[in-house]
Amino acid sequence: MNKRILILVIVLTTLLTGCWDVKAPERMLYFHGMGLDYKDGKYEVYAQIIDFTTTAKNEQPITNVPQAEVGHASGKTINEAVFNLYHSMDEMVLWGFFSYVILSEEVLKNGRANQVIDAFIRYRETRYQIWVYGTKDPVKDILLTTPNLNRSITLSKLGNPENSYEQESFIKPINFRTLIIGLNEPSYEIGIPFVTISKWKTEKETKNEVELSGVGVLSPKSFKGFIPAEKASGLQWMTNDTKRGEVTSKVGPNEDEHFTVVVDKVKVKVKPIVNKDKVKFDVHIKLDFNISEFKDKVTIDEIRKEVIKEVEKEVKDTYEEGLENDIDIYRLSEHLYRKNIKAWKKFQKNGKVELNEDSIKLKVEINKIKSQRKSFKETIDK
Repeated sequence: MNKRILILVIVLTTLLTGCWDVKAPERMLYFHGMGLDYKDGKYEVYAQIIDFTTTAKNEQPITNVPQAEVGHASGKTINEAVFNLYHSMDEMVLWGFFSYVILSEEVLKNGRANQVIDAFIRYRETRYQIWVYGTKDPVKDILLTTPNLNRSITLSKLGNPENSYEQESFIKPINFRTLIIGLNEPSYEIGIPFVTISKWKTEKETKNEVELSGVGVLSPKSFKGFIPAEKASGLQWMTNDTKRGEVTSKVGPNEDEHFTVVVDKVKVKVKPIVNKDKVKFDVHIKLDFNISEFKDKVTIDEIRKEVIKEVEKEVKDTYEEGLENDIDIYRLSEHLYRKNIKAWKKFQKNGKVELNEDSIKLKVEINKIKSQRKSFKETIDK
């Protein structure tokens, strides 16, 4: 009897050995980024596959093998285009490392952003942490850029934007999770970073690198417009997520004299003020900044005054640029929705509260001033 049981166990264990459905990593390809365009009634898909033999370390790859390749296919839907792309793939593709998607303006128009979200989020291998960008440039060219000094492509500004955001919080990175929340809640609009190609030079050639160019604003049904970088500076002063930024302003009687301070803390409070027939918003901004440049005969009070003046200007310029495109750029409607739902229901139209130039009352306050040294004097006496 014992022999029969032993033989049965041996036979059954042979059936359990091995992992029949496991795919070997070297027999797979890995999508890292994707660009989408829309032309002549079809989606144009550009997919970036990466070589993980060059991404395990931060330093420059030791071989001349390209870090990435970009494939292209088109289709009447995004999924059809992706399946057409599979026609030219040598191995099975894993989407688990998919990090970012770049959308052209044509894709963003006419509510096509909803199709993009559904196509990626509903697939079991993709995540909500995929970064989202817009562009006016050819998406293929952006996918072919490589990081500075040819560092690992997984550390690029597109695939790892939080790293550079710590040093300069100019435009906040947006992922699919934040995008979906922004489109589902008042004012049903959200800005996504736009990128463009900038030129860097090496000893032998000129290289393409990725640069932030502004903000594009989406609604569930349309692309509301683009705010260029020079008009988008106010965004960084209207969020508590800002880690670090700079303010440059004129000081003294000389019109050519400018001064730069580094802001390292921002605290914003927005308070809706409801009257019988209208609503306004009190915006209170507190800043901490460091002084690293010193000008002779410039006092701390003068610096404080000019910094406040410049921050107010940047906030108002961005706000007015939004008004011109019917955009609630600071999501003021959401503040009313969160703090006074009864008033929001009264004043809202399609989720937005009507805004004008007088809808915000702005106050900027300097909380702390630091010099990064013990002295507020120039290093060299004149």
